Amino acid sequence: MGAYVVIDLEMCKVKKEQRKEFHMSREIIQIGAVLVDESEKVTRQFNRLVRPEYGRVDSFIEELTGISQDAVEDAPLLADALDAFSQWLPEGNVTAVSWGMSDKAQLKKELSEKGIRMNVMDRLFLHWIDGQKMFVQKMGGQYPCPLAGALAAAGIESGGKAHDGLADAYHTAVLLTRIV
Repeated sequence: MGAYVVIDLEMCKVKKEQRKEFHMSREIIQIGAVLVDESEKVTRQFNRLVRPEYGRVDSFIEELTGISQDAVEDAPLLADALDAFSQWLPEGNVTAVSWGMSDKAQLKKELSEKGIRMNVMDRLFLHWIDGQKMFVQKMGGQYPCPLAGALAAAGIESGGKAHDGLADAYHTAVLLTRIV
């Protein structure tokens, strides 16, 4: 498969009254990613909280992700977080992978909605793989398949908290390196 970056995003809800200005129901609050080299080893990790401009971290999202509103108050906005992410990525062609395609769709739409243009992200969008679909095709089962279920089916013990962007990106990478 070559070098690839596994990306996992965490999001908060956007209140209905805010959706008149920001036409989305969710907003990114964390970017977690791991880089997997050609020898299928995780070589680098990226973890960045993102300050939402329209949403707020409510108690449900805090319980789910472990991310509080206080934690994102001083975090960079999405454009700055993605700038750091693009600087973290190696030069050359890198394939993006996520567990399902909802993270790609969220990122693409949120960039458009916020008027953010980044050539690096445009290149990643062209070469994005659905890791969940790949897992289901190789291992059988039904789509959609939760990451926790796929890890259990592959006999991989997960460490870290589920719905933490970095932990989920790492576990997705470990899972995919086993089935590729």
